[in-house]
Amino acid sequence: MLEANLLNGDTFQSSDMNGKYVLLDFWGSWCAPCRRENPELVALNKEYSGQDFANATDFSIVSIAIETNEKAWKRAIEKDQLNWPYHIVQLDRFSSPLAKMYGVKEIPTKYLLDTNGEVLMVNPSFMEIRQFLDSKIQS
Repeated sequence: MLEANLLNGDTFQSSDMNGKYVLLDFWGSWCAPCRRENPELVALNKEYSGQDFANATDFSIVSIAIETNEKAWKRAIEKDQLNWPYHIVQLDRFSSPLAKMYGVKEIPTKYLLDTNGEVLMVNPSFMEIRQFLDSKIQS
């Protein structure tokens, strides 16, 4: 089970995401490719958060930052307008517990999880994420 402190100080547990589709996004404020993807993540969150899915209660993004500088991380969240509530920082970079748990060796790395927290896709393209979520929207 994944457990960590969020940017706002609350405790996050992966069980909080039960029943939702979740995109785990491992990134870093210092990672240029990650920062270039952030506008796409913002758009994805806007499009799918709050949607009615046939077999899920919602879609959420959980950002897990691989960092050494907490201030830079906070500035990047604000500057890139990453306006979802689930922001976790791991200050030991790739030797951090969550990076090890998911076998993250480079960033950006993404995992699309099903409603039970099982991995559906590893490093899916944004098009693949959209196609999957679109197929699950209740009509």
